[in-house]
Amino acid sequence: MTEVVGSGTKSAEDMTRRQAGEAMRRILDGDPDPTTLGAFWLANRWKHNTAEELAAFTDEMCDRVEYAEPDADPVDCGANYDGKGRTAILGVAAGVVAAGAGTPVVVHSGDRVPTQKRDAYKHVFDELGVATELTPRDSADMVDATGVGFYYQPAFNPTVDDLFDRRDRMGVRTFVNTVETLANPAGASVHLGSFYHLAFAKKVVETFERSTFHDPDRVIMFQGMEGYDDIRPGYTKVADWSADGSFEDYEIETAAYGMDFDEADLEVDDVAGDSARLTREVVVGDRTDHWADAVALNAAFRIYAGGDADSLDAGLDAARAAISDGSAAAVLDDLRAF
Repeated sequence: MTEVVGSGTKSAEDMTRRQAGEAMRRILDGDPDPTTLGAFWLANRWKHNTAEELAAFTDEMCDRVEYAEPDADPVDCGANYDGKGRTAILGVAAGVVAAGAGTPVVVHSGDRVPTQKRDAYKHVFDELGVATELTPRDSADMVDATGVGFYYQPAFNPTVDDLFDRRDRMGVRTFVNTVETLANPAGASVHLGSFYHLAFAKKVVETFERSTFHDPDRVIMFQGMEGYDDIRPGYTKVADWSADGSFEDYEIETAAYGMDFDEADLEVDDVAGDSARLTREVVVGDRTDHWADAVALNAAFRIYAGGDADSLDAGLDAARAAISDGSAAAVLDDLRAF
């Protein structure tokens, strides 16, 4: 199969679904020689995977994921596991605020995942004193008890976690960095994710559509800061798909919501520590500046994605109300006590 995809950027062939599934199965079984595995990963990187290939990779991975579904149906937030290095992670605060407004949220990540090995969801929760190294069943219980759940990759997706050393030696991202974010360990009906380019966001939407394992009601992907699921200031491209087959792409403009800040205003020195501090300050209402605006908009997007608001404007009103009436702060207290 390396011969199929590795002949060059112009002459490489796409794999059939059967071939891609067999390749992923062998990788997860630990069969390939390390040199062969590296060649295969790199060849796929320069070839660019099709949605059919990504769906096959995802389905093989999901066959080995330990799923634990909460009673609630949360919005599944699958940000890039290798983290952020410049700007604050807003998704923890946004998830807490969304939960305070009545929209349960699930996030998941590993711990210093290659290639960047930077701060991810886990590290912000750790700084907040929230339990992270949980069994999948405990994570599901966390959703029902607090409105927010964190699922830890080594616990729910151990076969992908076992690839850590091989991925670390690659030096570049592979398709594993994409498909691991699509595990959806809580079995949520709505997936919210982010990638660097709109064309790839559309491809991931199509991946969900072609997956035989997943059957979502809605998939929303957008161009987030540093490839993470944080809406960027200015213009953010969005790809929005529903199970009825409808698809649209559009732009979010922060200025349209009366917000005047840019990406540099969201940079921090200590991503995990500062993100945790800002989470506390925003959800308890101690901040009314651009940080509060950024969190509220990201929470609004989760509320809107979950179907609990019919527009971002309505979601924004609900997010701000959850902060002002103490509901968001109560969720954070519940998380820390769980």
